[in-house]
This record gives sequence, structure tokens and C-alpha cells, in this order.
Amino acid sequence: MTVLERIGGAGSSASSAATGTATSGPALSAGGRARGRAGGLAVLVDPMRTTPTLAGEIARRADGEGVGVLLLGTSFGAEAGESAAVARAMKHAAPRLPLLQFPATATQLTSAVDAILFLSLISGRNPQYLIEEHVRAVPFIERNPRVEVISTAYCLIDGGAVTTVESVSQTRPLPADKPELVAAHVRAAALIGMRATYLDAGSGAARAIEPASIRAARDASAGPLFVGGGIRTPDGVRRARDAGADFVVVGTLFEERGPGLVPGLAHAARV
Repeated sequence: MTVLERIGGAGSSASSAATGTATSGPALSAGGRARGRAGGLAVLVDPMRTTPTLAGEIARRADGEGVGVLLLGTSFGAEAGESAAVARAMKHAAPRLPLLQFPATATQLTSAVDAILFLSLISGRNPQYLIEEHVRAVPFIERNPRVEVISTAYCLIDGGAVTTVESVSQTRPLPADKPELVAAHVRAAALIGMRATYLDAGSGAARAIEPASIRAARDASAGPLFVGGGIRTPDGVRRARDAGADFVVVGTLFEERGPGLVPGLAHAARV
């Protein structure tokens, strides 16, 4: 089974997202949450801010609390060696959990993960993050066929603060109150063939992405939907899940306050 099949999505199959097949989505609860779908909390570890020892502790706690996936990524600074050391510690501590890299540049790629979210920054128009980094990544991918590549539509949405990814990418996020723009970008990415979607308000966002934007993205694509940025409480996790997120991404909170918060957030993502 591929990593993409393991992490699933709210649509009928991963292949429908790959081909851009329109879906009406799964049956939803009254709050909007899809019944019977996979997903949960996604714990994001930044290799520039987290030692291998702490990363291992976070991953071990995540594995014991029903977390859906582990993510490794940073918007600025890390190189492959730093990423690899942290990835190995996480994989050793939680071998059963899928470990996905969330890279900013090709130089950060490591073979110590299960899969790469091959991100195209669809909310911006900077060619470096639409295609250039992908071209640079080809030699790594050809040398490491074991590492699965999941083409991912990465969409920044205004979280009320200028974030690192916004500054580094030199792009503007989509407006927080324009879910129709989110839907159009995500749908276009699905038609191109992107197989997953990641909506991000960015690390340090002042507010989380509104449910209307999450629902718009959910309706526009059948593949796995990641939502992160500005989510700091169990209520925030539930709100994103109820709006249609498959995986609710939290990272900065664990850097600031440690892995003790994992159980409460993981439980909120499951119920």
C-alpha cells in the first residue's frame, strides 16, 4: 500500500484526485465533518527548531496517542543533513506512523522519510515555488525511488500576520474571506493532477483558516486535505476537522510547550 493510499482522503479514492475527477464529496455530519474518513492530527516538526532527541519524544508520544501522520518541514534554513538527523529520530521512535517531508527547497530533501509532499505554491506566482524547486529535486527523486512523491497544492491563506513562508517565498496569501478564490485555486490544481491539498495560514499566524475556506477546498478536491497555521486548541482542531480537513497540522505549539499537548489535540481530531 502506498503512503497516499494509507493517508486516504475524503473523496472516493486517491485516483480521483489525481485525475481531477469531480466528486460531490462524502456524507457529512451536521457540522460538515465527513463520516467514516481517515485523518486526524498531523504533528509538524521543524528541524531547525527541534533537536533529534526532542523530535523523537514528540514522535513517540504521537504514536501512542493516535496521531494520523508526522510531518517534517521548515520554511527557512535547514539543509538535508539537519533534516535527515531529525527524520531518523522520528522514524525510530514511531516506525508505524507515515513520515512526510514538507520541504521548502530541494536542498532540504532527505531519504529518511516515507514520502515527500511535492509542494507547488499555487496561491503565489513565484516560479521558484511553482516549478523551479521541483526541477532541482529530480536528481534526488531519481536516486531515491523508495521515497514516495505526492504532488500537493500548497495554498497560503491570510492568517493576520506576515509569516516566514510569505516572506521567504515573496508571495501574498489569498484573502481570508474569499473562499471562492480558494476553491478555484484548489480545483485548478486538482485538474492539473495534484493529488493532495495543503491550506496554510503559516507558522505564527494570528488566526486560523476560516471553516468556509476549508469547506471550499474540501468541495473542490477529493484528495487528502491538510490544514494548518494558527491552530492552538482542541476546539480549533475540531473546528477544522468539522469543516472538512483530513489532517489538522500543529507544530509551533509543541515547540513552545512540548509533547504533553499531543493527547488532547489528537483526541479532538478523532472525535
